[in-house]
Amino acid sequence: MKHRLALVTTVTASLLVVAGCSSPAAAPSAGSDGDGTGTVQFLGPEDPKTFAPVIDAFEAKNPDITVEYTQVPFDQYASTLQQRLAAEDDTIDVFAVDQPNLAQIAAQGFLVDLSDLKEQARQTTSPAQYEINLYDDKMYALSVWNSTQMLFYNKDILDRAGIAAPPIDPAQRWTWEETADAGRQAQAAGAESGLLLEQVEAYYQLQPLIESAGGGSGISGDDMLTVNVTDAGWQKAMQWYADSFASGLSPRGVGGFQTSAVFTDQKVAFFVGGPWDVGGFAANAKFAWGIAPQPYFAGGKQVTPTGSWSWGINTASKNKAAAQKFLEFAALDAAGNLATTEATTIIPANTEAAAQYLPQLEALGGANSAGVADLITHEITDTAVARPTSVGYVQFESLINKAFGDIRNGAAVSDRLSQAQSQIEDAWKQLR
Repeated sequence: MKHRLALVTTVTASLLVVAGCSSPAAAPSAGSDGDGTGTVQFLGPEDPKTFAPVIDAFEAKNPDITVEYTQVPFDQYASTLQQRLAAEDDTIDVFAVDQPNLAQIAAQGFLVDLSDLKEQARQTTSPAQYEINLYDDKMYALSVWNSTQMLFYNKDILDRAGIAAPPIDPAQRWTWEETADAGRQAQAAGAESGLLLEQVEAYYQLQPLIESAGGGSGISGDDMLTVNVTDAGWQKAMQWYADSFASGLSPRGVGGFQTSAVFTDQKVAFFVGGPWDVGGFAANAKFAWGIAPQPYFAGGKQVTPTGSWSWGINTASKNKAAAQKFLEFAALDAAGNLATTEATTIIPANTEAAAQYLPQLEALGGANSAGVADLITHEITDTAVARPTSVGYVQFESLINKAFGDIRNGAAVSDRLSQAQSQIEDAWKQLR
């Protein structure tokens, strides 16, 4: 999961060429539906062991269909996928879709229109996970996995500092201001750092802070190609973010997915991370810890991130009928969707599957993670905000993440956001 979200938030530049932005381009190849049997070729970035359970379960129910999975390493997946789809490679039937990039891939004409499945998809997943697969009012993929973020705390550190732990009840959610104050109090009692965000320079992680502070997603307009990363909400959230590093509350010298080790090494009092950390901390944290809802800014909205991977069908596929059977099993069938998580710690996107999975996740941490199933269910349903759907998202994310890194390292907030605004506007000129 660590690599999975790293890919979600750092997509390669080779995905920048877009065939259109107002409506999907003509499909590069007509392909064919096939007779609903035969071999389905499936492409994704996961270890083959991850998808062995869902493939085995599907083949047991569909003995006339064989699924052959090919893994492309995470750091090569985006560019390899783009090249093969552009070449009308009909040896790909189903492929994993990084959700923020769906609009771009659909605009290029590389995804089969699955709008006939809209109502089934709407009924089997959360609103955010349904909407993330829509582009130009058509549905081009089905959500398979989901995510959220929570506030983890080192109970031993808090006890030594005389700090009452934050409640897990979302109705008693702490603010970022309260969390920062408690973090500084923990530091005064000997903690090395007070607060750390897992994906510390990633839009996925920081979008909820910005929207909680009253800022927009940064992307708007009828064509979702109007950028605004300089409004008051962006300024407020990014100044708070900058101050957390300048003051020493958060450490500057750690990034990427090195961050969870800072928590397990007992170097930070509060850590904002994902459900995958429950299993990791259960195995590696040799101290008492707990979980609370992700904070929000005082007077602002309660916002949490969401999103992970969807799967879609290649328009050049020659076996679309069998491919759709496999896709529906993996996403719309609760048992099939649950099987996609059997070998990994990630939330199923299917609501029924998630209801079965989350108690198992909660059990991993014992008393440390008590109540996390209900918390995650609440966040996915009530506070989740997906990353914006835009054919320009890849450029946007790349440029804004660089700005986050610079601000973290001391760049003036207003100047750096203005620079990012200009950079994104320039990058999007080719898309208009």
